[in-house]
Amino acid sequence: MITEFRLPDLGEGLREAEIVQWHVAAGDVVTLNQTIAEVETAKAVVELPSPFAGTVSALHHAEGDIVPVGEVLIAFEVEGADAAGTDAPVDAKREPNLVGYGAAPRSSARPQRRVRAGIGGDAVDLAVREAAPHDAIAPTVPEHEPRERPRSTPPVRKLARDLGVDLDLVAAHGVDGIITREDVEAYAAETTAVAVAPAPAPARPVAATTDDQRVPIRGVRKHTAEAMVRSAFTAPHAATFLTVDVTASVGFVAGLREDRRYAEHRIGIMAVAAKAVCLALRRTPELNATWDEAAGEIVRFGRVNLGIAAATERGLVVPSVKDAGALSLVDLAGEIRTLADTARAGKATPADLSGGTFSITNYGVFGVDAGTPILVPGEAGILGLGAVQRRPWEHDGAVALRDVMTLSLSFDHRLVDGAEAARFLTDVADVLREPGRAMVFG
Repeated sequence: MITEFRLPDLGEGLREAEIVQWHVAAGDVVTLNQTIAEVETAKAVVELPSPFAGTVSALHHAEGDIVPVGEVLIAFEVEGADAAGTDAPVDAKREPNLVGYGAAPRSSARPQRRVRAGIGGDAVDLAVREAAPHDAIAPTVPEHEPRERPRSTPPVRKLARDLGVDLDLVAAHGVDGIITREDVEAYAAETTAVAVAPAPAPARPVAATTDDQRVPIRGVRKHTAEAMVRSAFTAPHAATFLTVDVTASVGFVAGLREDRRYAEHRIGIMAVAAKAVCLALRRTPELNATWDEAAGEIVRFGRVNLGIAAATERGLVVPSVKDAGALSLVDLAGEIRTLADTARAGKATPADLSGGTFSITNYGVFGVDAGTPILVPGEAGILGLGAVQRRPWEHDGAVALRDVMTLSLSFDHRLVDGAEAARFLTDVADVLREPGRAMVFG
């Protein structure tokens, strides 16, 4: 009997997914829960388990296709009850769901996130990490073992196909071993030079192409664009800025790193600012709220789920630390680090990426002084952290070199007035200016 498997809803109401790689072909015999494909949504790369045991009859889409949720993905030839190892009949009318269309009656299998190799090592206590390439050494794979598929984004894979580059031969220098556009272009330039040069010559940059390139709007980039447009056209944005002397916080952080009891936690300015935000939101709850248009109500949240904007190879994502206000500085720093690492690895779950009530974005890691961040849809405020810079500054009646940072607060003017925004920003600045003030915040 021919049974079809439709693309399930992979969480949070996502409407489509791109087929990254098929693990089976027509004629292959598969077992229940065997991985049949990797698909990429706007939020993550997931592995789809087979809902049946049987023979693959047909693949209805090719790698790189964008498939709407509910559309037929693959067909199997199954032998009645034996297909799933149970006497339960196949319910061909069930709607697509998170655990896999057709799989739920036979097992508790869920789409599993792909385990990414090469993830680990030291993490930086920053919400937004640099997207510049980092050194990476690929593990040696014995010839008799299958090699992991080279990891890259769909636009990079398309570029490799256009240039005739085999990704298996390209060394990855991107974050967490992901092959970047620059890696592909550099490899193409090298191989072209070797093919035409009669003798070795000094290396020189070679442009792979001067033609215009069109990159499909997909995945995280598409999701982010839709969210930002929705935010810009549904909430009246306003912004306020404050430059603050954070010399005391810099010294406080340095002291913690020198203390053997706290050194391994790698607490940084980002964590101190996050703690300051949680404390300040207690005093200005208007910023920890949302505008419920349908109900005609303002909802003030009882807890702070702190969103941490993270720059990844797949685009900008904002996972959130749940109930951040209840965490100590040490625990908060650890949660931020974990979230950032998870997001960069492409393993953030729908739960990680939803439920935020207020967010922080740290563009200071890129050397930027200030900016006007766009609100995450549904949130009343987002705080931007600028770079910490050594500047001449008035201190104790004289001019001295001090560590200075600019704070940028964007807020929804329906929920927050200018006075409330200023009070919140001043409270955050007070803690950064003098960390001991956290002791008196109620």
